[in-house]
Amino acid sequence: MIKEMAWLPMQENKEEMALHLRTTPYQPWKPYTSFPEYAVPDHPIPAGSKGYATFQKLRLQGWHLLSTRQASLLNYYA
Repeated sequence: MIKEMAWLPMQENKEEMALHLRTTPYQPWKPYTSFPEYAVPDHPIPAGSKGYATFQKLRLQGWHLLSTRQASLLNYYA
């Protein structure tokens, strides 16, 4: 299993960024909310980053963060 994270635009609102995850190569990037086994509730901060609490948790568990550019080059969206 790969453990990759990236901040990517949301499908419904391209200006809003959120954490996306992948667990297998060539799997489409999916919003963190599509992974209830990994996602944790967001911090109650107005206009806070969607998925930041999940990012903090997964980073401590050894997940790798790809830049938005790197992830976009893979161009696999759910």
